[in-house]
Amino acid sequence: MTASLPDSRNPRRVGHGESARLLLSPARIRESFSVTSSPPLRNAAVAGMQASLAALIAVSLAHFSPWAHLEGFPALGVLAALFGRFAQPGPRMRIVATAGALLLVSVGLPTLASRAGASPEMMLLCLALLAGALTVAVTQWRIGGPGAVIFVFAASAALGPVDSWHAAAARLALTAAGSMVAWVVCRLTDGLRSETAPPVPAPGSVRPAGHWLAAAGRVAFCAAIASMLAHAAALPFPAWAAIGATAVLQGGHLHITMHRAVQRMSGTVIGGGIAGLILANHPSFWLVLLAVVVLQFATEVVIGFNYAFGLVFVTPMALLMTSLASPAAAAAMPIARVLDTALGALVGIAFALVFSTLADRVHLATHHARKQAG
Repeated sequence: MTASLPDSRNPRRVGHGESARLLLSPARIRESFSVTSSPPLRNAAVAGMQASLAALIAVSLAHFSPWAHLEGFPALGVLAALFGRFAQPGPRMRIVATAGALLLVSVGLPTLASRAGASPEMMLLCLALLAGALTVAVTQWRIGGPGAVIFVFAASAALGPVDSWHAAAARLALTAAGSMVAWVVCRLTDGLRSETAPPVPAPGSVRPAGHWLAAAGRVAFCAAIASMLAHAAALPFPAWAAIGATAVLQGGHLHITMHRAVQRMSGTVIGGGIAGLILANHPSFWLVLLAVVVLQFATEVVIGFNYAFGLVFVTPMALLMTSLASPAAAAAMPIARVLDTALGALVGIAFALVFSTLADRVHLATHHARKQAG
């Protein structure tokens, strides 16, 4: 059976209602769980090894320092190692350094706002504005995957109260130290990566600057709404809803946005269960660190096949990293993560649809028709 392709001159056929029906069709849900051919596993494994080794070094050193209670911040800094895995050695090191600087900004601005006495609502708005600004930075500076969501995660970890300027400076110093360790580890081990070209962007995924500015505004607005709804619902970690919304809206097209929403929710449910099992046994610091190292490596190896696979591992890793900074809240984290992620993903897909252009909806209908015809 041959499916007819939509005509972009007929907006009625690609209205919001029709697009919602296509997004919720069983075909789109099934497509969300399809396994794709991953870029070279060697580079993914090296990136995972670099981030894991950097985390092991940086967090261990922090644990034996006078700032052991802030050992989660160097773990945030080492996430710079995840960027630029397909770049040539010279550009790769510049990308890692840029990512480290953005992680420092991501931690620093919420820390300064908290120290200045910002209310919880103002802190969430600060996070939302950062999500939008970081979306532009990642795109315009060509930092690449894993994208702005890493920086928003780092910013969410810095929303907690700061009792002194000394503590604020310690946060920044430890984050910077983690980034420096990541840079050194990458510099020493980058020869292990294979010389491959970066993945070719999908047709239509490269957009003009004006598009990304509008997308950044949409990300900021959506992150604000998602986190405020979570805050109004008295969820303990409303910033995680902003992370979920940001992650979903990184999809370049409507069907990709839907895939990321489904993948993020399903992967988070499974990963939250794994985290719950680990945290229920009250693991020691060293067991938590070992788990983070293993989960970080596993995430980078599998996430290229399907985003949901990565979330199965990244969710417990993120919760364990958060537990290093907030051990008292560890028991409530897995359920809160699932609820906040689901809320953020639902708000994200709703915003993507409501603010979609006719071209976005035509692309969705065309994609659907081609899949049906194939």
